Amino acid sequence: MKNLSVVLNVVLLIAVAVLYYLHFTSSDMGNAKNEVSGNNTIVDSNIVFVNSDSIVANYDYIKVKQKELENKSIKLDTEYKNRAQGLQSEFNNYQQNSSNLTMGQARAVEEDLMKKQQNLKLYEQSLMQELANDEAKISQELYDQVSRVVADYGRSNNVQLVVKFNQGSDVLFANEGLNITNEVIQLLNEDYKNGVSTSNADSTKVK
Repeated sequence: MKNLSVVLNVVLLIAVAVLYYLHFTSSDMGNAKNEVSGNNTIVDSNIVFVNSDSIVANYDYIKVKQKELENKSIKLDTEYKNRAQGLQSEFNNYQQNSSNLTMGQARAVEEDLMKKQQNLKLYEQSLMQELANDEAKISQELYDQVSRVVADYGRSNNVQLVVKFNQGSDVLFANEGLNITNEVIQLLNEDYKNGVSTSNADSTKVK
């Protein structure tokens, strides 16, 4: 089905292409400390960053959901093709037997085929919308999960600002010591493995 599978990739491109940030008013951002440990990781900083591409590539939740969407796309694509092939068979049969039909009969068959063609187009659109809705739901779940983990990390480490840093973001340079991506991925995968709910997402709102 034309363009049916294309929508699958959308969530991987935009799901985490957002700015995750937390602004706590308990301290002055201008007093951020830049103490660097032996492994070049800044151990006390009010500003850190995450790489959303790495999160998408390494978060187990995304891998599972991507596979589910792929399987669903294949199923819907098969259903669509079966309907399309059935309509094509009816059209071919009409062409082969049109000479045996009266003008009224031929007109009636043509109108029926046109109606079925329109219904097939509507069915295709409904499948596309169904996949788009699934992706929107996954995108929201992903946002909630990452936001919750980043918020918990921020509170535990006295972080005041977490930004997205990768190609296309507004950040042109960041010291690698500010990169908390691996920590966030580890926390996400641990929560996913343990079945942690996203019901605490409201606690991530900016204060």
